[in-house]
Amino acid sequence: MKSRIVRVTASNNMIRGFFADTTEMVSKACKTHVTSPVASAALGRTLTATSIMGLMLKEKQHRITIKINGGGPIGTILSVGDSYGNVKGYVDYPQVESTYIKPGKLNVANAVGDKGTITVIKDLGLKEPYIGTYPITSGEIGEDFAAYFLHSEQQPSAVALGVLVDIDYTIKASGGFIVQVLPGVSDEVLNKLEDRLGQLQSITNLMKEGMNEAEICNHVLEGLEPRTIEEYEVDFVCDCNEERLEKALISLGVKELEEIIQEDKGAEMTCHFCNKKYYFNEEHLRGLLNTIKE
Repeated sequence: MKSRIVRVTASNNMIRGFFADTTEMVSKACKTHVTSPVASAALGRTLTATSIMGLMLKEKQHRITIKINGGGPIGTILSVGDSYGNVKGYVDYPQVESTYIKPGKLNVANAVGDKGTITVIKDLGLKEPYIGTYPITSGEIGEDFAAYFLHSEQQPSAVALGVLVDIDYTIKASGGFIVQVLPGVSDEVLNKLEDRLGQLQSITNLMKEGMNEAEICNHVLEGLEPRTIEEYEVDFVCDCNEERLEKALISLGVKELEEIIQEDKGAEMTCHFCNKKYYFNEEHLRGLLNTIKE
């Protein structure tokens, strides 16, 4: 079943929300990178948030990059999303050892760490991208995104992200939501929303009970009159191609390319996002070298 996100408004446009079931999307990512359970949880949470934040972008050509590094053993988590909600991403150490807070509860915070930053880069087609950075608060990722929204974008947000990993390391469920209050929200609506959020089970428990993204939306925003604006199908998609890697080789410069040709007679490059391998033989490399010299 394809991953889906619904965008909603509630309480006379005082609240907006995005509710996601990203099980298939995260499953594809974790199979690609052969992740351990805790790496699956960390990467899956980040990809879900990136997908939602991509849908918040205003123009089709806009892109968003999320970089999380808390100093933990997982290293850096990097994800990239487009305005359609499609994402790609990876972690530095996909086989990081999994530890548990309690049986069935992965210690994501321990793997991510809490001595670093979450960085959001938005390419909005301007001369310089927008870059927002905020210290990691817990390493749980959902809490870190909420802190980022509040302090870097001055946007109060409730963020819930979860990945349920089965005993065979497959992804049993993955999803999340971002709910934001908009300017002019009344105290009555704000109090009602806060009360509702305070009563919720974890997102993985809701999904374990069989709720889809629309049902989770109605459950979370019960009594706040949610109204669906749009529904999206999202996926884990890599847009790497030979031309992009050619540009990467060209960027090495004449001296380094000549050394590769003389010593290796070719070059093999692997895309970090999808693990696809590209091979450039000596003739191909000499053609790139001539391009630089022209």
